Amino acid sequence: MARAFGKAIAKPSSSSLSSSSNIPNRNLCLITSITSILQNLNPQIPDFSSLNKFSPHLSPNLVIQVIKNQKNPHHALQFFNWASNPNPNPKNYSHTPLCYAAITDLLLSHSLFSTAYSLLHHSNKLSDFLICRFINALGHCGDIRGAVHWFHKAKNLGREHCVYSCNAVLSVLVRANRVNFAKAIYNQVLSEAVIEPDVYTHTTMIRGFCKVGMVESARKVFDEMRCEPNIVTYNTLIHGFCKKGDMEGARSVFDRLVESKSCEPDVVSFTTLIDGYSKRGEFKKAVECLKQMTERGCSPNVVTYNALVEGLCLSGEVDEAKMMMGRMRLNGLKDNVATNTSLLKGLCIVGKSDDAFKHFREMASRGMKPDVKAYGVVVNEYCKIGKPREAVSLLREMVTRGVKPSVSSFNAVFRVLVDEGKIDEGVLLLKQMSHMGCSPNFLSYCILVCGLCKVKSRMQAVEELVSDMLQNGHNLDATMYNCLLQGYCEDGDEEMALKTYYDIMNKNFVIKQDVFSTFVKLMCAKGKLKEGDTVFEGCLLGGFQLSGKVEANATEEPGTLT
Repeated sequence: MARAFGKAIAKPSSSSLSSSSNIPNRNLCLITSITSILQNLNPQIPDFSSLNKFSPHLSPNLVIQVIKNQKNPHHALQFFNWASNPNPNPKNYSHTPLCYAAITDLLLSHSLFSTAYSLLHHSNKLSDFLICRFINALGHCGDIRGAVHWFHKAKNLGREHCVYSCNAVLSVLVRANRVNFAKAIYNQVLSEAVIEPDVYTHTTMIRGFCKVGMVESARKVFDEMRCEPNIVTYNTLIHGFCKKGDMEGARSVFDRLVESKSCEPDVVSFTTLIDGYSKRGEFKKAVECLKQMTERGCSPNVVTYNALVEGLCLSGEVDEAKMMMGRMRLNGLKDNVATNTSLLKGLCIVGKSDDAFKHFREMASRGMKPDVKAYGVVVNEYCKIGKPREAVSLLREMVTRGVKPSVSSFNAVFRVLVDEGKIDEGVLLLKQMSHMGCSPNFLSYCILVCGLCKVKSRMQAVEELVSDMLQNGHNLDATMYNCLLQGYCEDGDEEMALKTYYDIMNKNFVIKQDVFSTFVKLMCAKGKLKEGDTVFEGCLLGGFQLSGKVEANATEEPGTLT
C-alpha cells in the first residue's frame, strides 16, 4: 500500500492549493492567516514568534496545505523549519514523509536543488522515496546525467531497496527516447538484485520498447515479468503492436487480457484494438471488436467511435462513416471536432469538396469551434482544387478566431501560388507569417526560392529571401543550390553562377545533370570555359569533381552534357 501511494505522488508538482472547496473552512482560515504572516516576515531577521499561536493546530495535512499554497518557496521553507520545532508543541507534532515530500516538490519546482538536498541531508531524511523526486525534476529539466547520478546515489544509500528511484530514472530515460540506456539500467538492477521490480518497473520498459518500435523486446519483458501485469501493462503492449501494424500480436495480448484473472479489458483496451483494425482497413474486425466490447458491458466512448469514423473516412467509406456517427448519437454520445474533422478528410478524399466546405461551416453553426486540424483539412482542399485566395482567407480567419495556423497549411498555399505563377503573393504572405502566429520553416523558403529562381530577372528577390532564411537559422541544401545555379544561369549572371558552382563543389553536393548542362552552356557562351578547363574537366569526363558530383551516367559521352 505504501509503495503504491508513493508512486501516485512521485512526480514533483509546482501547483498551489488546487481548490479551496476541498479544504475545511477552519483549515482555510488557518492557511490564509499563516500565509499572511509569512509574506510579512522580515527576510533578514525573521521573527517566527507570531506563528507560535498556530502550534496547537499543527497537523501533517495543515503543513502540506500551507506549503502548497506558497508562491514563494522561501516562505514555505521558513514555515517548514519553524514547524519542525514549534514552541509550544502540545500535540508533539513532527513532520511525516509526506510533509518532506511536499516541501521537496516545491523547492525542486523552483529549481532549488541544493536547498532541497541540504534540507534532507541535514535532517537525515534522504531516502529512496524522496530521491525519486530529484530524478523526476532533473528529467523534466532535460538533465539526464543528473537524473542517473541521483539514481546511483539512491543505490548507495544502503538502507533500503531503491525501487522508487529506479522507476523514476527508467521513466525519465524512456521519455527522453534513451531506451537503450534504460534497458542497460533495467538489466543491471535485475542481474544485481538491487531491487525487486514491481509492475511499474516492467511497464515502463515495455512502454519504452514500444515507443521505439521494439515490440518483440517489449513482449519479452512482458513474458518474463516477475509480478502480475495490470491493465496499464496490457494496454501499453497492445498499443505497441497496433502502432507497429501487427494486429495479430495485438490480438494475442488482448486475448491474454481477456483470460486474465487479475484484470479485464477496459475502454482503452478495446478502443486501441478498434483503432488498430480501422487504420488497417479491417473494419469487419473493428466492428466485431465493438460488438464484443458492448457484450462485456464496456461502454464505447467518443474516442472509440472516432477511431472507426476516421478509419472509414480515410478509406473513402464516407457513407458508412456517417452511419457510424448516427449510431454514436443514438448511443447518447455527441460527436466532437475530431469526429467531424475525420468526416471532412473523407469528403475531400472522395472528391466532394463542396460538401466538405459546407460541412465545415455547419460545424460552427452547431456550436463547435474548428481547431487547427479542421482548418488545415479545408485549407489543403482549397489548395488542391486551385483556390489559393480562399485558402489565404481561411488562414486569416483562423487568426481572428484565435486559432494558430500550422506551417504546413502555409506551405500548401505557397505551393499552389508558385504553380499558378503568383509567387509575389506567396512572398508577401511569408513576410506576414510572424504576425499570424507562425514562423516559416525550411520548406517554406525552399518552395518560394525555387519558384522564384524559375522566373526571369528575379534573382535579387531570391537573394533577399535566402538572406532572410539564413538569418532565421535555415541552411541551403542541395536542392536549393541547384535552383540558385539554374536561376543565375537563366539570367546570364556568370559571376554568381560560378560562385554558386564552387559553393556546391565545396559542400560536396550533387549537381543535377540538366542544371550542370545549362551551367556549361553559359560558361561557353561567356567565353569562360577555356579559363576554367581544369575545373570542368573531371566533371565532363567522369561525372565527378574533387569536391562535388554531377548527376550523370558513367557511360554517358561528355558531348551529351553540352
